[in-house]
Amino acid sequence: MIKKIETGLQDCYIVEPSVFGDDRGYFSPFFIQKDLDANGLKFEGVVQCNRSKSSKGVVRGLHFQKNPMCQTKLVEVIAGSAIDVVVDIREGSPTYGKHVAVLLKPYDSRDPESGRQLYVPRGFAHGFISLEDDTIFQYLIDNDYAPDYEGGILWNDPELGIDWKGMFREHGIEKPLTSEKDSKHFPLKESPSYFKY
Repeated sequence: MIKKIETGLQDCYIVEPSVFGDDRGYFSPFFIQKDLDANGLKFEGVVQCNRSKSSKGVVRGLHFQKNPMCQTKLVEVIAGSAIDVVVDIREGSPTYGKHVAVLLKPYDSRDPESGRQLYVPRGFAHGFISLEDDTIFQYLIDNDYAPDYEGGILWNDPELGIDWKGMFREHGIEKPLTSEKDSKHFPLKESPSYFKY
């Protein structure tokens, strides 16, 4: 059983999986297809499961794959912590160009907002900032990785209104660590429209 929580972006949700624990630890079924189906979360089945490890201050994104290789992602942090950032890039969507930033961290029985996942549908650009060294991010995706269909928008596009500087300041990050590739993406308004709502 999962709990689905609104994010403010059309079709993008926080997901809280069930957790069963005691003083020895816990067990959590972190992916059950029928639970996603029952909550109206379209996921074509797990095709690939990826992990990334990042140092504090690493910014990755904002990435997506173009049609016909676009992907739905179910993402979570299993060590460390990160702020996950998602932008709706579906032309015609009521939340087009808007974003959400969600803190993700591993499950801790003392923290009701821990152990959460983020459901990122097709037509959204996705990225995150690592808040701690050795942060491990896990992605379940429903379509193959296809380098020829990779896309992205500039992570710090000012028109998106993402408060990166505030996040850096709040978490003691002096300078973000980004890839050369991610710095070369265009802002959203200069990018082709790849997705329709």
